[in-house]
Amino acid sequence: MASYSIGDAERLLGVRSHVIRYWEKEVSLIQPRKDISGRKKYSGRDLRLLLRLKHLLYERRFTIEGAREQLIREMSGLDSELRAELEEIRFALMDLFFTGRGGDGDL
Repeated sequence: MASYSIGDAERLLGVRSHVIRYWEKEVSLIQPRKDISGRKKYSGRDLRLLLRLKHLLYERRFTIEGAREQLIREMSGLDSELRAELEEIRFALMDLFFTGRGGDGDL
């Protein structure tokens, strides 16, 4: 299972780490694990939730409370087969994002 650092999350989301930490605190669905040295590691699921949260907040103009409730509704309302298929596609796109970069780290 792939895990990503907070720096990876910053690059993917285009927001600073303190914003990500605030979102984690407000949306309990996002649950990064800590590695042996205490650094947070985000799963693909965490990053997908963060991407959706950013969309709800910045594009759809939800409040953080409204966005949290919307995420919960979305997670409980999708057909399980459709959700699994979407998860596979999202994971493949995130994998491409992190492995498809040039050697200098630029996108």
